[in-house]
Amino acid sequence: MNIIIIGAGDIGYNLAKMLSLEKHDIFLIEKSDKNFSQAAETLDVQVIKGSGTSYKVLEKAGIKDTDLLISVTNSDEINLLSALIAKHYGVRRTVVRVKNREFLQAAAPINAKKFKIDLIIHPESVIAQGAVHLLKQSAATDFIEFAHGKIIVMGIQLDRSQNFFNIPLSDLAKQNPDFTFRVIAIHRKETTRIPGGNDVLLPNDRIYVMVARENVPDVIRITGKENVKFENIMILGGGQTGYHVARMLEKDYNIKIIESNVDKSYQLADRLKRALVIKGDGLDLDLLAMEGIIDMDAFIAVTGNDETNIVSCLLAKHLRVPKIISMINRIDYLPIIPTIGIDSYISKQLLTINKILKFVRRGIVENVASIPGIAAEIIELIPNIGTKITKKSLREIDFPKNAIVGAVMRGNQVFIPVGKDQIEPGDKVVIFTLPSDIQEVEKLFN
Repeated sequence: MNIIIIGAGDIGYNLAKMLSLEKHDIFLIEKSDKNFSQAAETLDVQVIKGSGTSYKVLEKAGIKDTDLLISVTNSDEINLLSALIAKHYGVRRTVVRVKNREFLQAAAPINAKKFKIDLIIHPESVIAQGAVHLLKQSAATDFIEFAHGKIIVMGIQLDRSQNFFNIPLSDLAKQNPDFTFRVIAIHRKETTRIPGGNDVLLPNDRIYVMVARENVPDVIRITGKENVKFENIMILGGGQTGYHVARMLEKDYNIKIIESNVDKSYQLADRLKRALVIKGDGLDLDLLAMEGIIDMDAFIAVTGNDETNIVSCLLAKHLRVPKIISMINRIDYLPIIPTIGIDSYISKQLLTINKILKFVRRGIVENVASIPGIAAEIIELIPNIGTKITKKSLREIDFPKNAIVGAVMRGNQVFIPVGKDQIEPGDKVVIFTLPSDIQEVEKLFN
């Protein structure tokens, strides 16, 4: 596929990196000298310096033969205008990132439908939904839904109190015959591997488990975790993300939101119905104590500054707040976050990339997700009649070594497949794969 990406910031850069591994022809357009140099020196794509609204630059990038244009700069105007120009050249599909949520509204004079944009993304809304998901599953570090919510991938941080360490995973499954689950990945000391039946779990591992939704409580039980019911939640940061998180939560929880900017504090107080807005510094321990942080069930840091988010979350953890969630803006920070004691974190960039990848691969690909800090993807695919994956049992198929079939939903029934099982047309198949094998996995389903 011929793809033009406009904007080589965190989203555009990492999106180009991931799509280039799948052998797409990528042109990346960037105006900033710094971002242009980084992309040109480190990515295996064609990088062009210039504006995404210049028809000369777009023609240089091959706009006339482009299948998909993705515009993810920090400017709504550039993103929308570049998509409009792309449609003029006959580009079939366009994806745009916007900061102003008004562009999502049907009544807006300019919106996706009127500009004929195929997908318009508001990252702040996406990350707010991710934070709410993690709050509702307090025992998990990650909680991702597939197959219309019937199959769940859970991230769980193991402490030193479990009694199943050094037991082979195959034996662990036999000890729990009442429900089916599969450990699809183990993240240990900054490396991630797809385990086999002889692998064992160790203290401080972060594991990723694929399980039917109804068996989520069983996984929580055997890993020694507990879902805590929350009532009091403190949010640090009153920008767009903080506002959307508070708006989604204030109906069901007691919310306190801390914002250092006076004008933003007044705006938040006007826009939010029940949440209590506090003007102050989220790194001020005396302020946090005065506002009752020790009585909080959860602390969510969503400022635009990663260092502020990380330090404030560590303060909250020191004060024994049961659940902490940090927003991380820089993707290259993600691998080190679990090692410093922050269990749950969300990435605006990564969640946005996931949504775009799902759109790019739509067809046989029903859903796609990446896990923060891990170079791997979880893909939900639906094979058609006659595809390679449906012709033989799993043990007879030359399945990529860096991929694993985690779970299958056939009709309304979810099961964990083994070697003797055969995938059928119409199954919803959820696969964990490293980037190197994504294309080989998709070939089996095409």
